[in-house]
Amino acid sequence: MTSLTLAIVLVFITGYLCIALESLTKVNKAPVALLMCVACWTLFMFNPAEFVLPLVPQLSGNMAGIVAHVGESLKEHLGETAETLFFLMGAMTIVEIVDSNGGFNFVRDAIRTHSKRSLLWRIAFMTFFLSAILDNLTTSIVMIMVLRKLVQDKQDRLIYASLVIIAANSGGAFSPIGDVTTIMLWIAGSITTGGVIQEILIPSLVSMLVPAFIMQYMLKGNLSQVQEKSAKESALVFTNRQRRIIFFLGVGGLIFVPIFRYLTSLPPYMGILLALGVLWTATEIFYRDSHLGEDSMSTRVINLLRKIDMGTILFFLGILMAVGCLSEIGVLSALGRGLDSMSGGNHYLVTGVIGVLSSIVDNVPLVAACMGMYPIAPMGDMAVDGIFWQLLAYCAGVGGSMLIIGSAAGVVVMGLEKITFGWYMKKITWIAFVGYVAGIAVYWVERTFLF
Repeated sequence: MTSLTLAIVLVFITGYLCIALESLTKVNKAPVALLMCVACWTLFMFNPAEFVLPLVPQLSGNMAGIVAHVGESLKEHLGETAETLFFLMGAMTIVEIVDSNGGFNFVRDAIRTHSKRSLLWRIAFMTFFLSAILDNLTTSIVMIMVLRKLVQDKQDRLIYASLVIIAANSGGAFSPIGDVTTIMLWIAGSITTGGVIQEILIPSLVSMLVPAFIMQYMLKGNLSQVQEKSAKESALVFTNRQRRIIFFLGVGGLIFVPIFRYLTSLPPYMGILLALGVLWTATEIFYRDSHLGEDSMSTRVINLLRKIDMGTILFFLGILMAVGCLSEIGVLSALGRGLDSMSGGNHYLVTGVIGVLSSIVDNVPLVAACMGMYPIAPMGDMAVDGIFWQLLAYCAGVGGSMLIIGSAAGVVVMGLEKITFGWYMKKITWIAFVGYVAGIAVYWVERTFLF
């Protein structure tokens, strides 16, 4: 490893540690990721010939050609990253439109019950399948808002909230649009919609059912009287029929994205833009018919766009482009060969460790690094929908449930319900781990005896 390569790796590791220790440094991870990205590529340009010439030896002595080659590589990485970012922005906007117009009231009404254990199972299944459609982060926010309207006791709500984290991460793992990591793998062509659903659905379901079965014994008796509708709900403009239409257009649009890709072969972000356009148009028509005036009709959805978490978007931009730099200097492929050598090619061991690591550090750069370390092969375990890629989707998604800081869903629930790291680790971590291992065991059975 040359000194320049080592410098780039050290910058990445330093930035990665700052991101992982965000709760201690109190510095948002988005600017850290952006600085890390720029620093890595700046170091790369100190001597680009060192990295370009082994790949394109005919450019020897042609500095202008080398610089042009780096520019093309940057555009390629940016294009791949932009596909993921536009998809995420479209999905976030759709969910925000549905939520702001009361579309998710349907979810609350569907799970309302007086029995604590009955509510736990309804929460588990609703979160699991809703996460596969919306994504685990958004679903967690929606379900916590619903829980606040149904559960008054703080200690009970902590248990329900913990199950929301587990169910949301499990549900996102088997869907190509349920988690940022599965979105990345799906867009990159490592997994297909049919393949990941067929083989990961049951392991993901088991990873939710086992913890839910254990956690039900933490709850006894019935719930206290639920709250009445809030003033915000009573002030909603749209009728119940219009809110149902918004809900089904939004959720149906998200479900349609993989179908659209299959029918047209266009990238997923085109499908999400189609769904957003249809939903946006429908809400504009509803505003017009409700006679709210031009100002309200023309600015309502535009205002919702301002609520999109651009910090998260910029974090993904920085981290994915920084990982792209590591890929260009050959570090990721070398690391992949080293992992294969140490594990003896045991994909269950490699991905299982990655899953545990994803509960400690962010799973986005972990998966991005794996995608750089292991190229898609035409056949075998590394082929599209091969064992490695499907296990990576499962482990990176479900593994994040083991610590409350291990997933975006966990971090947002931690903030909303003020769950402490110590309480979650003491009460929930071992339960999530049991579910995680059970899911891997089920996948092994599937692969050994069924597929």
